[in-house]
Amino acid sequence: MKALVVNAEWDPRKCYPVSEDEEKKKRAVVGSQVWKNTTFEIKDIPVPQLHNSDDVLIRVKSCGICGSDTHLYETDKEGYILFSGLTKLPCVIGHEFAGIIEEVGSGVRELKKGDMVAVESIMWCGRCQSCRSGFPNQCKHVELIGLSSDGAFAEYIALSERYCWKINNLREVYPEESVFDIGALIEPVGCAYNGIFVVGGGFNPGAIVVVYGAGPIGLGAIALARIAGAGQIIAFDVMDERVQIAKELGADYSFNISKLGECRPRDKVMELTRGCGADIQIEAAGAAPKTIPEMERSMAINGKIIYLGRSSLSTPVNLDTFVSGANKIIGARGHSGHGIFPSIIKLIAAGRLRLEKMVTARYPFERVIEAIKTSSSRRDGKILVKR
Repeated sequence: MKALVVNAEWDPRKCYPVSEDEEKKKRAVVGSQVWKNTTFEIKDIPVPQLHNSDDVLIRVKSCGICGSDTHLYETDKEGYILFSGLTKLPCVIGHEFAGIIEEVGSGVRELKKGDMVAVESIMWCGRCQSCRSGFPNQCKHVELIGLSSDGAFAEYIALSERYCWKINNLREVYPEESVFDIGALIEPVGCAYNGIFVVGGGFNPGAIVVVYGAGPIGLGAIALARIAGAGQIIAFDVMDERVQIAKELGADYSFNISKLGECRPRDKVMELTRGCGADIQIEAAGAAPKTIPEMERSMAINGKIIYLGRSSLSTPVNLDTFVSGANKIIGARGHSGHGIFPSIIKLIAAGRLRLEKMVTARYPFERVIEAIKTSSSRRDGKILVKR
């Protein structure tokens, strides 16, 4: 089968202390500190086999390009990848996907051939203390589909049924081919759901929500906040195209930061909230040095900053703001557990959560490298690759 394989040179930075386990497995915990000079190539590789009784074989139909895929493609001036998470190369990339079950192992109980499924990309072990304590996204032995384990920019992928969720009922809302596109969006929207409602604890109806970064996770946060009863949603980005999509997904106000002139985002938030500030602020841009100073100066009393944007960057924080305002800053990763996938699927099936406007481009698999290159412009909502 044809698959997109990414490879790179293992060359840890001198300032990065490579652990014995990382060196032995050639599996970097912080990819941006180790991997450089990536190559992207469509290759012929074997169709994956079912190695465990609970494995299923999925024929991939739609797979989204994530910011982490873009950050594998993009490099810094020394040639190192920008993705700062767990990475093992070479790897078939792609992890936001949906497809059809083609084969099931002897121990599979919940799925059958022909089922349409959306798939989690966090491969949690289920046995470590984190998993058994209810924190699968913080699994101590986690693997990431498409980053440390072969992913879905391929014709087939094999993995455990535990990561798969049936989306057959979405045919009641969408035509069959569109079901796979919507199914591929559940993974990034799940990250927003986890940040806002699980790790972040949710918000009261009427809350003021501000989102920095109108990429797929930020757009998912906007759509979820709208149906959850936010009183006002304000969005910021640096691309006009994404500013417009944010409005279509439910933002009451959406601004291009670079066009605000002398007015800063925090000033705009305080103006629109009549000096009250934001109850929830979501960082989905991965630009902490630029966004956190704006957020901490425009929070309501008992406000929260939910940090979803992955980046190795650090930034100073004025802790007095958090002490005086009883404010919080919360980090969140992933979308597994806590009923996240089934909750989103139910919202879509009920017609409450409409995500189709997030998709702004579709490419055939043969043009997947072109699609990833296009994603680096950050003008699109979600780019999908179709099989």
